[in-house]
Parts: sequence; C-alpha cells; structure tokens
Amino acid sequence: MVLRLNRSSTDDFILLGIFSHSPTDHLLFSVVMLVFTVALCGNVLLIFLIYTDPRLHTPMYFFLSQLSLMDLMLVCTNVPKMAVNFLSGRKSISFVGCSIQIGLFVCLVGSEGLLLGLMAYDRYVAISHPLHYPVLMNQKVCLQIVGSSWAFGIVDGLVQMLVVMTFPYCNLREVDHFFCEMLSLLKLACVDTSLFEKVVFVCCVFMLLFPFSIIVASYARILVAVLRMHSAQSRKKALATCSSHLTAVSFFYGAAMFIYLRPRRYRTPSQDKVVSIFYTVLTPMLNPLIYSLRNRDVMGAMQKGLDRCRIGSQR
Repeated sequence: MVLRLNRSSTDDFILLGIFSHSPTDHLLFSVVMLVFTVALCGNVLLIFLIYTDPRLHTPMYFFLSQLSLMDLMLVCTNVPKMAVNFLSGRKSISFVGCSIQIGLFVCLVGSEGLLLGLMAYDRYVAISHPLHYPVLMNQKVCLQIVGSSWAFGIVDGLVQMLVVMTFPYCNLREVDHFFCEMLSLLKLACVDTSLFEKVVFVCCVFMLLFPFSIIVASYARILVAVLRMHSAQSRKKALATCSSHLTAVSFFYGAAMFIYLRPRRYRTPSQDKVVSIFYTVLTPMLNPLIYSLRNRDVMGAMQKGLDRCRIGSQR
C-alpha cells in the first residue's frame, strides 16, 4: 500500500464531473455552491450554539452537534474539489486524494447513518420513558453512542479504502462521477471485483437497513406513546420534534438506498451523480435548518447570541 501511494501524476484519476460549461450548468453550479455555503455556515453555527449555550447541553443536542460535525466534514470532502475542477477546467485528482475521498466519504456516511438510527432511540426514550431518561441516557451512554458511531464509520472507511486502492487500474482512468465514488472507481479496475462488490453490497444492506430498522421500531413505539398522551399540547410538541428527525432521515436514507441497494443493471452514472447531490450537499444543508428553525431552544439560543452582539456593539 505504501508503494502504491508513492505514485506519479501519470496515475492520477480523471473526474468527469456532473456539470459541463453550458449556461444552464453554470446556473446549476451556482445553486450547488449556494447550498454548500448555507450547509457550511448552518452547521458551524449550530455547533457553536450547542457548545456555548448551557440550555443546549442535553443528550439530544449533543447528538445534533455530532451530526452537524459529520455533515460539515461530508460536505467539505467532495464539493471543494468539484468546484476547483469545474472553475479551473482541470479534472484530475491524485491517487492519494482519491484514497482520502473514498475513506472519508465511507466513514462519514456510515457514521451518520448509524447516529441517525441511535438518535431515534434517544427520542423513543425521551417520549416513552421521560422519568427514566436521565438514567437511561446519561453522559456515559451518550459518549458510547457517539463513539460507536464514529468507530464503526472509521473502521468501515479504512477497510474499504485500503481494499479499493490496492486494485490495479487500467490506463483509462476516467471516473464518471464528481468525486471518487467507490462503485464508479471499481468499474476501472483491471481485475474482477465482483466478489468485493458483493461484500460491499452486504455491508451497505447492514449499514442502511440496521439503523433504519431501529428508526422504524423506535418511531412505531413513539407513535403509540404519543397517541396515549392526554394533553394535546404534549402530543403536538412530541410530533413536532420527531417530524424534524424523520424529515432528515427520509432525505438521507432515501438517497443512500437508491444509490447502493439497487441492482447493478439498473444503475446509471447520470442518476447516481444527481442523487448523490442529495446526501452529499442537500442533506447537510437541510439538517441544521430543520433542527434549528423548528426548534424553540435553538432559536432562543440564537436570539440570545444576537442580543449579546447588539448590546456589545452599542457600548
């Protein structure tokens, strides 16, 4: 592996990208960059508010801060390189750069998928067992949940990166994507990768369906608990909190399942590239908006921060 990382520029990969230089694609590129900017600012702001406002030092917001950190890293893994290639006219990416993209992408998608599933369990405990919530979701448990999510993603990312980048690749190194997406890269291998692709498919089934099953089971129990509530206001608050999580989950899992759980014969590069935009750029933008604009605590922390800035500027 060390020898392969010391490759010359002749072994660089070519990213064909998603945009041409037509007026329409220039407009679409501008939209993507606007979404990227909003995702960048939104996640940084949400992390800042959660760590600076004592009222947000609760398990739910701790998980949200980690989700925002994952989204922030995910959106910065692929979009800047895509933008540089589009604006400069160069489409190459080094062997090392491609390795890093694959490792980070698999790590972050895997970690975020598992964290979203465990966040559903957190909401179930909060709504169905509110009296036991401080005990069941204590600091140690929260750290274990977040730590297991990161550990699972890191191990998965490292393993898949090392395996994919040890395959020999043919002279035509054109990756039909806007980043080094693993399945697109495997098409360029000079050896039979069908066994590894089957292993990857099984891993994707586990990575997507296992946390998704936790979400379904948790929210089924949450729905039963909510329907048993006597207070209409309590039901409304519980449903509002859960609907935010379900919206984020729908975008993330919907796009990821469409990409990785379809049979290979139904996959097309154009569809994969468009759908990839959803969970690499759009979802990282929507998560902070969903969890902040629909959350009174976060909006209160934001207003408190603005008031401090206003008072400070008047002095």
